Amino acid sequence: MELTERMRKLVDELNAHGHRYYTEDNPTISDKQYDALYDELVALEAKGGTVLPDSPTRRVGGEILKGFEPHRHLSRLWSLDKAQNIEDLTAWATRANKLIADYNAKNPEQPLPAPEYVVELKFDGLSLNLTYGDGALAQAATRGNGEVGEGILAQVRTIRTVPLTIGYAGGTIEVQGEGFMRLSVLEEYNKTAAEPLKNARNGAAGALRNLDPKVTASRRLDAFFYNIGYAEGVSFSNHREMMAFLRENKFPVNPYIAYFSSIDELIKELESIVERRASLDYLIDGAVVKLTDMRTREALGYTDKFPRWAVAFKFEAEETTTVLESVSWELGRTGKVTPLARVEPVELAGVTVQNCTLNNIGDIERKNLLNGLGTRVFIRRSNDVIPEILGKADDEEGGAIEIPTVCPGCGSPLEMRGAHLFCNNRLGCKPQIIGRITHFASRDCMDIETFSGKTAEQLYEDLNVREPADLYGLTLEQLVGLQRFGEKKASNLIDALEKSKSRGLASFLNALGIPNTGKATTKMLADHFGDLDRLMAAEVDELVGLPDVGGIVAESIYQYFRDPLNLAGITRMRELGVKAEAAAPAAASADASHPLFGKTVVLTGKLTLMTRDEAARKLEALGAKVSGSVSKKTSFVLAGEDAGSKLTKAEELGVKIISEEEFTNMIK
Repeated sequence: MELTERMRKLVDELNAHGHRYYTEDNPTISDKQYDALYDELVALEAKGGTVLPDSPTRRVGGEILKGFEPHRHLSRLWSLDKAQNIEDLTAWATRANKLIADYNAKNPEQPLPAPEYVVELKFDGLSLNLTYGDGALAQAATRGNGEVGEGILAQVRTIRTVPLTIGYAGGTIEVQGEGFMRLSVLEEYNKTAAEPLKNARNGAAGALRNLDPKVTASRRLDAFFYNIGYAEGVSFSNHREMMAFLRENKFPVNPYIAYFSSIDELIKELESIVERRASLDYLIDGAVVKLTDMRTREALGYTDKFPRWAVAFKFEAEETTTVLESVSWELGRTGKVTPLARVEPVELAGVTVQNCTLNNIGDIERKNLLNGLGTRVFIRRSNDVIPEILGKADDEEGGAIEIPTVCPGCGSPLEMRGAHLFCNNRLGCKPQIIGRITHFASRDCMDIETFSGKTAEQLYEDLNVREPADLYGLTLEQLVGLQRFGEKKASNLIDALEKSKSRGLASFLNALGIPNTGKATTKMLADHFGDLDRLMAAEVDELVGLPDVGGIVAESIYQYFRDPLNLAGITRMRELGVKAEAAAPAAASADASHPLFGKTVVLTGKLTLMTRDEAARKLEALGAKVSGSVSKKTSFVLAGEDAGSKLTKAEELGVKIISEEEFTNMIK
């Protein structure tokens, strides 16, 4: 095979694999196999002295540019009018409907169709306008003033989801979209960056407007495309056809696009998007609402600034700035001491924020906050949990954050492990002990009824309870003598403790509080090993590779069962009657012909006909596996009310989603 022919074959094969990996999230070869093909192509290009226009080797970035050349767009990139609230959005829809009615009154022989709306996410990155000629990427530009932007072809080539060639070669087209940086990529980038990025938007915009394409490539940007502004040889009658064309030509299109026939239905959907916003892996600052019919768009036309057929609905900011006032240090049940930042109260997405998370000392150092007290900082709300500080908003120096040297709970010296501070006084640190016992008794663990944190504290003070095993040595006589403990309450607690001895292995493992594990992981361990002694004897190599178990988790499990104190506690509990036995596998007695048998199911949101635990038990009884996270291997997601990030992930991966009603019909 001639050198050029082999290069052509390698380029086509690598681009196909790249599309499946980066755009479809569905790789069909291993990284090692891909690298072997890529290295062969690099060698052939060096040997022949040529690089094909669509070669993936062009994506790594080339020489530093001297400056950006202006580029005139073939079709204007319009700004969008803004709807700041529901009233503004309703007013826009009313105006659009009136224009349609007026047009139809004047043109009864060719009326416009009834309004249909499409909702798309409004990405918070940098606008892109790509020009393709004869099926190849010829130019890429920023929006600029809408008519003239800056040419950034070398930078855009580094975005692996942007196709360098497309199937359509019938003429020149301009495709509009948004370049952005995923939040997960930003987090990884900042772990090793000499100068951490302050937020994902700045990361994307700075990368695309950097004269060194290698810097752009290092940011691992992504892109979504949503419009064709200019097209030769092809036309579309509606928005659906345009989106289908983009997908057919391998442009990444955001999986969230929804169509509505009424503005009221659309408004309900906007409320849902706001709720799911924090679970996305990229920034959005609103939604774009458009009329779908192309004849209608043409008839309604434009003002001097905006199209009349589209509007941007703005969300409240999920990133903002405020002043870092103080940092306190909190002690957890594992002995880890973590910083909690207090900031000047600020409104963020409808919530007044006063506290923000700082993960550890390494996080403080990485974000240049060691001398940050009193300075202005960026904060972001993520996943509806306590907001996090992203970094300083400027280079101002402030007061020093005091790093503790002793435990805030017991005064013992703290030890640095990696980026984290730990108190090693496991047997004498009261907050740790109470936290461990409360966790052990909680509903998702041993489910000891009537037990609370106050109960744990009282037993610590009055009966010298220092570990979970001590609970099973308590007697009715001891409890009756306690303040606020009558005979009935004491009897109820003794009964609850006795009942908890029969909890399954999964509950027991979760109750132990093994570092870096949770309910889903401990259930998987119970199902896999089926016996506590087998798990306790497992080596790291046996653990690595199990679902949700990587090297760190495997090492945590292994070390937990090598700790003499942990082993002594487990032995004592078993001697006191705690069974810690695995439940009989439901699948063994399940009907293999049932449609749920062997399926992997994820539960999310609030169910109304049953609890999620009840739903999980029904699924397991039918031979299904209940998982705690969504992946390409998930069979379907059962979504209840107020479903969150798992629903969003399922939509992004194309995983089937069913309602509680559908599920109820399936299990009849």
